[in-house]
Amino acid sequence: MKIVQSTIPALEQHGMAITSLLHKRLLDSHPELKNVFNTTHQVTGEQPAALAHAVWAYASNIDNPAALQTTLSRIGHKHASLGITPEQYPILGEGLLAAIKTVLGASANDQVLDAWGAAYEKLAEYCIRFEGELYRQAAATPGGWKGWRKFFVSDRAQDSDGAMMSFHLTPVDGDALPAHKPGQFVTVRRFVPELASYQPRQYGVCGAPDGKSLRISVNRAAASDARPAGRVASVLHEDLPAGAELDVSMPLGGLVLDVNAATPVVLVSRGVGLTPAMAMLKTLVDQASWRRVVFVHAARSGRAHAMKAALSEIVANNPQVRRAVFYQEVTDRDEQGFDYDFAGGLELSKIKDVVLLPGADFYICGPLPFIKAQSKALMLMGVDEGHVHMELFDSPSE
Repeated sequence: MKIVQSTIPALEQHGMAITSLLHKRLLDSHPELKNVFNTTHQVTGEQPAALAHAVWAYASNIDNPAALQTTLSRIGHKHASLGITPEQYPILGEGLLAAIKTVLGASANDQVLDAWGAAYEKLAEYCIRFEGELYRQAAATPGGWKGWRKFFVSDRAQDSDGAMMSFHLTPVDGDALPAHKPGQFVTVRRFVPELASYQPRQYGVCGAPDGKSLRISVNRAAASDARPAGRVASVLHEDLPAGAELDVSMPLGGLVLDVNAATPVVLVSRGVGLTPAMAMLKTLVDQASWRRVVFVHAARSGRAHAMKAALSEIVANNPQVRRAVFYQEVTDRDEQGFDYDFAGGLELSKIKDVVLLPGADFYICGPLPFIKAQSKALMLMGVDEGHVHMELFDSPSE
């Protein structure tokens, strides 16, 4: 443990170089892994950055593994939805040690590599056990499955702003589906001709379970200087008509709404984190629950605010629900109090009197920087850490 901890400064300085080299070598030597990795995140550097942070976090907490349980649970659910197998862990481990040796050079002596080899083995053992239990539970759940299952598009509908498309997915085999929990996601896999490989993407499951189909909503993000347009989102929007087939994973996800609690609920979302947050909100109102709910959402603009009409309808018909919508950019077409409530970036301190409900549980969904910022803001306002629940959706950044 002490040897691994001694490498923390080197990881802080060279972590991105190590994980970038690791990913390049993995995809060169094991091209089949292109069906697992998000190629957009490779181009933007988000995947190597996320892995570099995970490696650093593991080294920093190697003597306190309990501090990593939430992170490892999230990673385990993501891995299980991608069908990661125990046989793939040694491949990653060998690649990680080789990359550490190449980047750190002489400072990565045999003692350091042996220590990291042992540390990685312990981590892999934990992940394999955790993911194995998820696979076991999936297979034992009525209507559940392990790996990929063929679905077809039974219906599709575009949101009023045109950026979000909802797909109803029905299993080809016609068998029943398990009852998903509000906040869970599925991975969908579709062949992308441009990349000559299958590409997986994870989307929150919308709506209440009906045993017949699953509904996902896909945001079509435009290209920018920072990142290319979403290839899979474009394929789903343009080349997935009614009747088309795709592979779908079992609904998974560690961040789910506690439907049996009586505490107030504060839902905080940004980007596609809106999808699981809306699923939780709909569950609460469908159950005729009188739990107080505050729905906080941050959008770039009115054009990027999906499910706007559905949210407005819920707020209008449920007096126990209150909303606080922030638009980073406001146009003449956006009406304050109707489309949005606050201009600028989301600042929970601005609505402290709205969100600090006694005993409330907070659910934060969105990209990693957003999650970090909002959880930190809640801690500074005195919210107990045990009442803050978080899940990463979409990319590590946005």
